[in-house]
Amino acid sequence: MQWKHVTRRLACGVPLACLLAAGLAPSAASAADPEAARGAEAARTAAADRGADLPYTAYEAEDGTYEGTLLEADEKRTFGHTNFGTESSGRKSVRLDSTGEFVSFTSTAAANSIVVRNSIPDAPQGGGIDATLSLYADGEFVQKLELSSRHSWLYGNSDDPESLTNTPQADARRLFDESHALLERSYPAGTEFKLQRDAGDDAEFYIVDLVDLEEVAPPAEKPAECTSITEFGAVPDDQGDDTDALQAAVTADQNGEIDCVWVPAGQWRQERKILTDDPQDRGEFNQVGISDVTIRGAGMWHSQFFTLTEPHLADGINHPHEGNFGFDIDDNVQISDLAIFGSGRIRGGPDGAEGGVGLNGRFGKNTKISNVWIEHANVGVWVGRDHSNIPELWGPGDGLEFTGMRIRNTYADGINFTNGTSNSTVANSSFRNTGDDSLAVWASRYVKDPATDIGSDNTFTHNTIQLPWRANGIAVYGGHGNTIENNLISDTMNYPGIMLATDHDPLPFSGETLIANNGLYRTGGAFWGEAQEFGAITIFPAGQDITGVTIRDTDIEDSTYDGIQFKNGGGAAPDVAISGVTIADSNNGAGILAQGGARGSATLTDVTISGSADGDVVIEPGSQFQITGGPAGVTPLR
Repeated sequence: MQWKHVTRRLACGVPLACLLAAGLAPSAASAADPEAARGAEAARTAAADRGADLPYTAYEAEDGTYEGTLLEADEKRTFGHTNFGTESSGRKSVRLDSTGEFVSFTSTAAANSIVVRNSIPDAPQGGGIDATLSLYADGEFVQKLELSSRHSWLYGNSDDPESLTNTPQADARRLFDESHALLERSYPAGTEFKLQRDAGDDAEFYIVDLVDLEEVAPPAEKPAECTSITEFGAVPDDQGDDTDALQAAVTADQNGEIDCVWVPAGQWRQERKILTDDPQDRGEFNQVGISDVTIRGAGMWHSQFFTLTEPHLADGINHPHEGNFGFDIDDNVQISDLAIFGSGRIRGGPDGAEGGVGLNGRFGKNTKISNVWIEHANVGVWVGRDHSNIPELWGPGDGLEFTGMRIRNTYADGINFTNGTSNSTVANSSFRNTGDDSLAVWASRYVKDPATDIGSDNTFTHNTIQLPWRANGIAVYGGHGNTIENNLISDTMNYPGIMLATDHDPLPFSGETLIANNGLYRTGGAFWGEAQEFGAITIFPAGQDITGVTIRDTDIEDSTYDGIQFKNGGGAAPDVAISGVTIADSNNGAGILAQGGARGSATLTDVTISGSADGDVVIEPGSQFQITGGPAGVTPLR
């Protein structure tokens, strides 16, 4: 292990590291064999029991056979300037420009459904286009896949998300979206699938990033104790608004008139948030959620809610920010096996534009959400309300369980635990292309009692997080006893894979915060005018101290900048314990960096660092951070 006390070099100084950053050479195989590198990464992930147990298999376009143009990120993985490579999984994708160009791959498991992560052009004046792409199986035409760019393409050179716009201009981000289809039959393992640009597939270009193939089970049967929303007047697949019927069924369950709400297979249109009527009209908006309700679907591929109206254009909705789809939850709610597809196109912008929230509210106790698919929302799930919002209903989330979640293509967070959420878990879930932290604990001060209503003892475990296009894979802002373990995080575009921070004015850190047995690949980046660089794991005491941090048994590979970074923020991070960590190929930074002005200390035990562009351990001039430990006989230079 090499220790240095140097001024940080910003340029990539090691040829191999430059190749890695550009996506031209993998970290665990030869430059000519990227598929082997990905296989080695997958083997390490499986051996370490990291990430979600996903029901689908993902196939990277660049690992298959293709006729088209390979797109790759530059060495700094530049973001925000229409950088397709940076926004691609593995930092590579394939562009199809001409009729007959294709991407093909051979399946390793049976499948009857497909998801394609793709990019097609925006409309000249914004708003997106629709286009088709042809799917073949073993050389036989299967169907035209419907693609859309109506939820992608945000513009502007500002890193303030609410300053972005849907009006085309030079700099664009959030370039990709996903299209999915349930196929008419199942195809066995060993099938050669091909996505081909044929006559009639007339978008200017198609960029294919990856494909998910999944064998979807048939629709579940209605449980005997449940009552279908069709008995309240809902009609599937007719484009008619089913909101009144859904609200009536939920209200009947809440009032004890039925035992369970059943959502049969079908497409169900929803244009208002499901909540509880508040005759007292408390607060600026009606923000009384549902309680004591069970809602079950036939499966996330089968029972699907959708909306056609952007939230800010919907009539008579509860709350512009929270939108016109999904559910407002107060206490003791169970929702499972369905999908919520929102209408959001922006996080916030001109004319009050908003993206909406899939699930929001106080959540209370005994709330369990499982196997729910959420897309095209501002936020997938926002847990918590400020105490000032109808104080007599104060009930922070406690003992919540989220499992099997599939949250994709949002404009802000995936799942955020705030306002005193405690003893709660997100497990075995997948997140892709979120527009803020995929998972977060925010120990907000806007609670009833700051001494006790602290975000604490929450766990994020066995989750797979890919491609957040803004902010972190996982973040914790204050609190105590929170755990980040057994997760797989890859391809963050501008922020860390994992960050502990005290910006957003949280309640203080105390006790232990544990980061254990995670895999971080191609994470970190530059943001805020590209002036701030972030490590794969970043500790950022912004004015307050961050205490009690343990990082152990974690692999950090192919980071855009530093592997672990201690940031200068005015506070301190004392007594950080780092053990059993492997850091390889920090492409434009150090294995471990303590910035100038950083304060605190860390002890390294059984830490292995290699391939760092700027040195394995770098303590910048002016730093007040102490690092001890490491191999015998090695002492940091001061």
